[in-house]
Parts: sequence; structure tokens; C-alpha cells
Amino acid sequence: MNEKLKEIRGRIDAKRKELKTIFDQAGADNDMAKVTVVEGDSAAKVEHIRALNDELDQLVAEAEPLEADEATIARARLQADRLSEVERRPIHPASGGRREAREPLRPLGELFIGSKAYTDRVQGGPGPVTTFELAAGDLKATLFQTTAGWAPESTRTGLVVEDAQRPVQVTDIFPGGATTQEKVVYMEETTFTSNAAEVAEAGAYGEAALVLTERESNVRKVGVWLPVTDEQLDDVAQAESYINARLPFMIRQRLDGQLLVGNGTAPNLRGLNNVVGIQTQAKGADPVPDAVYKALVKVRVTGRAAPSHVIVHPNDWQDVRLLRTADGIYIWGSPSESGPARIWGLPVVESDAQTENTAIVVDVGFTQLFLRKGLDVQVGYQSDDFIKGRKAVRSDLRAAFVAYRPEAICTVTGI
Repeated sequence: MNEKLKEIRGRIDAKRKELKTIFDQAGADNDMAKVTVVEGDSAAKVEHIRALNDELDQLVAEAEPLEADEATIARARLQADRLSEVERRPIHPASGGRREAREPLRPLGELFIGSKAYTDRVQGGPGPVTTFELAAGDLKATLFQTTAGWAPESTRTGLVVEDAQRPVQVTDIFPGGATTQEKVVYMEETTFTSNAAEVAEAGAYGEAALVLTERESNVRKVGVWLPVTDEQLDDVAQAESYINARLPFMIRQRLDGQLLVGNGTAPNLRGLNNVVGIQTQAKGADPVPDAVYKALVKVRVTGRAAPSHVIVHPNDWQDVRLLRTADGIYIWGSPSESGPARIWGLPVVESDAQTENTAIVVDVGFTQLFLRKGLDVQVGYQSDDFIKGRKAVRSDLRAAFVAYRPEAICTVTGI
């Protein structure tokens, strides 16, 4: 696209968005007193609207000839493509590789002028010319068309439009690790009794108590397989790369959801929502931001952690993003802006896998995702696949997820 046209379109969009903001704030009754994005009295605001409209008219006028040029170029390219297709002439099988030099069918008027009847009349023959004879090949009884000639050739582009699926959304926020064991075993301090105090001369020291408890998180496998024929892999070069991309994606997508909602019952991982001992904060009558802040405080005070992320379903974040003041001002930024994906300074991670109406405030520093075996793709045979020319393509990984301090996680319910 012409860079000048692109720049003008951007300015047009910006002006339109500014006008929309003004009218949104003015409301259905067009009360200019409610408009805060423009300073001054109502008259000044109306004048500003008129100026914006004038600027829009000027920008549209500047864009029109450029739009016409773009359309002309597009039509020229289309015509060139069509002409190139027409100029391709077939090679007759019996011509020894030479293109046929066919005589084109002559127009009817040209055939009439060249007929004997017309020539005789011009040379003084009697009466008007009412009939004339045509050679057998001058006119064709069968129309040469798609059904009687060559079918149009259509070449597939090679583009594969993938099905709309939930992307991997939260996996990358958790610290990673590796293990060579079937489970991750660690010690948790479950008793901490401090009797540290000031001691008088010859006085007794207070006795402390510390107890450690062994904890573990089992390595779980996530896998998937796809049956595919030899011919598909041999004859379609794209098939291999397509399968190598989509099967691992299925694995990563499933793992991504397990990190949030896995119930911990084998062979499931235990996700954040189901960790035993996590804190919870009900929204109740609070606005959503207030409830999130109270959860943040619980993680900070009870969990003795530093909250790092807020994980929320996109439908729930939508309600926060659209929060407005009583006079119509968007709290999370104007509709003309992307707006901050943060709340109370914490980054918001939107995930379709997260349970709706429940957000999570978490310090991911107290979590870790261990890989026993990374993503792997293998090809083999199942049952009688070998004699039928079929292969089984499978992909898997083995992982364990650990939430070291449950109190560093707090769900916000009822949002």
C-alpha cells in the first residue's frame, strides 16, 4: 500500500476515534458539560467538533485520489494476470512439441463480404444479396466452452488456515526446571515456633521448634497421536511439517490448561486453582479492583510473598477494561487506546483456560514447572499398520508442577 495513503488512513482513524470519545462522554442527550476530553464551555466543545469534522473532510479529500490510484493498480495487475493466462496456448500432442498455428474463426461480416454471392452482386449481378454459402469450417455448430474444452486450472496455494484454538497463555510465566526422577521431592517447613526473646542474666533461653515435612509432585505424561498413511507423508512435502507443528501444539495447549485447572488426580497435574492450602478472597459487594487488591494483600501478608501476576479469563477482564465513571469516562483508558493490561501494577495474564468468575493472584516465584522429558515426536506402527501402509505419529512430554508455598496463591471468587 502507498505509504502516504497508509499515513492518511491512520490520521482519519485517529480523528474518528476522538469524535467517538466526545460523543460517548456527551451521552444520548449530547450534554457537552459531561465532556472532559475537550476543555472549555459547550460552545468551545462544539467548535472543536466542527474543526475535527473539517479536518476529516480534508483528509478524506486527500485520500480519494490515492485510493483511486490503488484501485487502478489493482485492476492493472488483475488484467495482466488474465492476459498472461490467455496468452498461454496449448501444445497439440501430434505437433512434436510445437504450438499450433491455428486460423482464428472469422467474424460473420467478414465472411459475408468475401462470399461469392456478394462479389457477384458488386460486379453487376441481378437483385439484392439475400443468401450466401459458407464453407463447412467457417462456423462451428458446437460452442467451444469449458464443458467442451479445457477446464480452468486451479492451483492450490499451499496455505493452511488452522482451526481457531486457545493459544498457550500462561506456561511461560512459571519458572522452569529439569528433573531426572519420576517425582520432584522437597522439604517444606511445616512448624516454625520462635521463642526468641530478651534474656536476663542467668535466665533461661526460650525453646524453638522446627519441623520439616517431605512433599512431592509426581511427573505426569501428556500425549497425543495421529494415524497417517505412507502416501500422505511421501507425496505431500507439507504434511510432515504440518504434523510436526500441530501435535506438539496440542501437547503445549493441554499442559497450559493443566497448570491452572488440573485437579491433581492421576494422571492429571495439580493446577493453581486446586493447590491445597491456597487462600481465597470473595468479591462480595466490592468492585473487582478492590477484591483483587484484598487478595494481593493476603498474598503479601499471610503468604509473605510478592504478588507477580493476576490471571483472569478474558470475559472477566473485559468487565474490568470497560469500567467507567458515573460521567462515562473509561477508567482503564479511552477506547481509542489499547489500555494497560495491568491492575494495581501487576501484569494481567488473560487465559481462556482459567475458570470464569475466578481470578488468581500469585507470586510465581513460589512455583516451578519441571520437565522430565521435553516435547518429542516419534513415528511407529500399531497393530497391522505395517502391512496396510499406515504410520502412527505421536507426541508427548513428561512434566511436574510444584507450588512450593500455597499461601502465595489467592483466588478471587465471584467476579
